Parts: sequence; structure tokens; C-alpha cells
Amino acid sequence: MSVLAVGISHRTADLRVLERVTVPAEEAGKVLDELLRRDAVTEAVLISTCNRVEVYAVVEAFHAGLADIVNVLARHAGVDAGALYEHIYVHYAAAAAEHLFTVAAGLDSMVVGESQILGQVRAAYNAARAAGTVGRALHELIQQALRVGKRVQAETGLDQVGRSVMSEALADADAALGGLAGRRALIVGAGAMGGLAAAALRRAGIGHVAIANRTEANGARLAASLAEQGVPATAVGVTGLRAEIDKVDVLVSCTGSTGLVITDGMVAARPADRPLVVCDLGLPRDVDPAIAGLAGVTLVDLASLQRRLDDSAGGPDTRGAGAIVADELRAYLATQRSAEVTPTVTALRRRAAEVVDAEMLRLNSKLPALDREVREELARTVRRVVDKLLHTPTVRVKELASGPAGASYADALRELFQLDPDVPSVITRASQVDGETG
Repeated sequence: MSVLAVGISHRTADLRVLERVTVPAEEAGKVLDELLRRDAVTEAVLISTCNRVEVYAVVEAFHAGLADIVNVLARHAGVDAGALYEHIYVHYAAAAAEHLFTVAAGLDSMVVGESQILGQVRAAYNAARAAGTVGRALHELIQQALRVGKRVQAETGLDQVGRSVMSEALADADAALGGLAGRRALIVGAGAMGGLAAAALRRAGIGHVAIANRTEANGARLAASLAEQGVPATAVGVTGLRAEIDKVDVLVSCTGSTGLVITDGMVAARPADRPLVVCDLGLPRDVDPAIAGLAGVTLVDLASLQRRLDDSAGGPDTRGAGAIVADELRAYLATQRSAEVTPTVTALRRRAAEVVDAEMLRLNSKLPALDREVREELARTVRRVVDKLLHTPTVRVKELASGPAGASYADALRELFQLDPDVPSVITRASQVDGETG
């Protein structure tokens, strides 16, 4: 069995497609459960963010696993599976690990280097654990990916280069309004993205923030936190959004709702000579795109950010992060290869012990009167000889297994000693390490 990664992101699909396939946090458990009920899938983790939906799964076979994953995503999105194949990307075995490490490092993000993705990978892992869909293989893979992300943050300045989608959206708002300092803002949604918006607005010197959230207590907590940090803030109800929009200069919506939260009718009554910047970072979208046609309104959404950030890069920091990914991938694959040869070594030693036991039984039947101490000494001697003969090949095969060609040595042992042929072979090589894709 190997790991299969199937994804759709800002690199392969437009916002319309991403909106269809995105999985709200409250539905992740159901999707994971459906994946595990498929015949070819034995473990699964789902990462769903504002610009990607990815499934990492341990599968019995490549084609069956791919079909199962695409069918589940298509059913959830309410689209034909054939239509999804036009937008997905697929990585298998070692290449899947390479892709996840690249994602965790922030190298595959819309904003290269953004550090928020590391928390999203961790949250996806925790959700999968809670759903009971993580086994040993994905546990080891995800934990290694998290270490990669932390190392990139500690050893490069890439996260400072990239910041986040939220900070980039507010940078656009700052440019459109000629500065955010002293202005009024409305945040719709008090979750993780709402917290990021509040922090970014505070750093920009915002004059007042209103927080609107379906659960008013959560909005009140975020408002209280801002107030403690010296920013005047209040919590408001979602039923009064239209009145609140009339009071502000910038609106940030990031609810994760499945329907529109801000309609053009809520904004149309504003005076045309009073500029308003609307940042829609919801996926699916929170804001009716028709408001972009209203006088005085600037809409910043994921699609406009993607167009601006498509060519963003971090220069030397990006190269440094890429080197870390390559280094960590080599170490991970070496560990996996060594672990996969262990069953072969165990089977070889078990076969040797069986041969020794059989020969000692044969000796007992031929020489039943042999002195007990002599018999025991003979048994110890034979076992010592066997252990010495096996020591070098078993140690050496473990050393050799850490290399790209490690599987061939384990295969040779299984063939020469007629060991269990069903012991899994080594995982596919990754392009970044061995120069070819698996």
C-alpha cells in the first residue's frame, strides 16, 4: 500500500470550481468517513482551505484509490466525476510525500511562504484523528510534514516574505483607501480567518472594528480581545449587517458559509462618494460579485488576489525552503525504506530459526541417548553459526535499503530464501530526490 494525494487548487481550477469542491469544517468528518468506506482506501486526511482541497489517502491500488477519492469529492460537490478529472492533480507514493512537504513549507500557496497553511495541515490531521481515519502511515507522513514546515519557518525568512492571503487582501484595501489608519472596519465571521483579519487591522492602525458573527458570544470574545489591545471594537448581530455596512470603510467577510452573506442590496444604498473596500475571503464566496459594479465599491476576492499573486516568489528564501524540503524528503524516504525491509529481515531470521529447530529435532530422533548437556551445547553452537552467517547480510540489507535501489536487495533476499512474497516493496521514488517521478 502507498500514499495517494489527489487535489484541486488555485493552480488547477478557477474559483467557481473551488467553491463547489471545498469542504466546510463541519462536513469534513462525513467526507472522511465516506472515504474510509471505499474498498481501496484504508487511511485518509482531508485538507480544505481557501485555495485548495486535497485528500491524502493510503490506498490498496493506485487506479482504484484514485477513482474512489474522485467519486467521493464529486458526490460531495454535486458534479460529475468526469468533470473533476479536468482540474485535479495526482501524486503517488514518494511524490505524494514530496508534494505535502512542499505544501507545508508554504511553497505551493497562493501567497508563497504564507505560514497559515502549517496550522491548516495540523487542523486537518487532528480532524482525521478525531474521525478515526489516520493510521500509522499518514501519522508518520503528516508529522514529518509539520516538522518540515516548522524548519522552513525557523531557518528561512520565507514566512515573512509571504505573510498571508488576509494580509495581502488588506494591503489591497490599504492601497485603495489611501491608508487604513483611523478608519472603520466590519469583520463578518469570528473564526480563525476573522482573528487574522482583526490582528492585521490592528497592526494597520484601524480606528474602530465591528465584529458580526452567527454565534454572538464568539464575536463578543474577539471584540473584547481587540479592545484589550487598544482597538475600539464592538460585537454586532448579523441581522443588522446593512446598517453596519453604511458606517464602515472596509468590510472583511470570511464566514465559511455555503450561501451569500453580503448581497448587492446591502451595499447599494451607500453614497457613491464614500469609498468602500470589500474583502471576500470566504470559500465558497460570501459576497455577491455584483457589488463590484457599484459606484465607489472595490471588491477584493480570492480570484483577484490570485491574478495579482500568481508570479509571487521568495527568491533566496524560496530556494532555501526548497533545499529543506529535499533534505527532509530524503531522510523520510530512507526511514520508510529501512522500515519496509524489516519484515524481510524478520522473515529471514524466522526461517533460519525454523531450520535450526528442525535439524535439532532430526538429531534428537537419530541420537536419542545423546547427553543433555552435549545436546544443548550443539544447539547453541548451531544457532551461533547461523546468527553469524546472517549478521552481515541482514545489517547490510538495512543499510542498502535506505538508498533508492533498496527494494532490489530485499527482493533478492525474498527470492533466494523463498520468503513471504507479499512483503510490501519500497515506495516509489520522488522526482526531487532521484530525478524521476513515481
